[in-house]
Amino acid sequence: MARVSQEHLDARRRQILDGAAVCFARNGFHATSMQDVLKEVELSAGAVYRYFSGKEELIGAIVAEVLGQVHDGFEEAARSTSPPTPDLLVESVLSRVLAAKESLTVDGQPAFPRLVVQVWTETLRNAELAAILREGYGAVRETWTRIVEAYQDAGTMRSDVPPEYVARTMMAAAMGFLAQQALLGPTPVEILRDGLRALMSVRDQPDPS
Repeated sequence: MARVSQEHLDARRRQILDGAAVCFARNGFHATSMQDVLKEVELSAGAVYRYFSGKEELIGAIVAEVLGQVHDGFEEAARSTSPPTPDLLVESVLSRVLAAKESLTVDGQPAFPRLVVQVWTETLRNAELAAILREGYGAVRETWTRIVEAYQDAGTMRSDVPPEYVARTMMAAAMGFLAQQALLGPTPVEILRDGLRALMSVRDQPDPS
């Protein structure tokens, strides 16, 4: 009996994750059945259950993968002696993540932003998924905190604001951008980049007194 290559196994796993992501983005987690996923990926139940035990494991794997990609992008910058400015860094990482998911669509629109909002909704009632999200966001926040510390050490960012505050703000900007994409339609990442750049250009006004 011929052995199945790791490349084939990885490709099949990718096929299942992408198909499930489209289903969840289209109909939400609770309205999606495993039969919907099987139909989307055009595989037998045995083929899918070889990789995942059910919907909970599928959504957990999707979330962990995306957060890992986001974390890796910012971690690369954190290890740099001179991290890119926030506007360029957010643009780079978000562009990379969105490009990796651009083939996934629902009704002709990108599926990924809709999936993100569906995941946020599900975490309100799914403790296990909420734990995965907290861990992933915690890792991203810790990495962003180190990036901000590098800015402050280099004298390019004011040092009287705790680095974690800035980290949370940058995460909020990225998360808000994805929410706008889901609610209002596709928007170029360059808009977020340029908006951040404009905010970075604001200077403190002298006290008139």
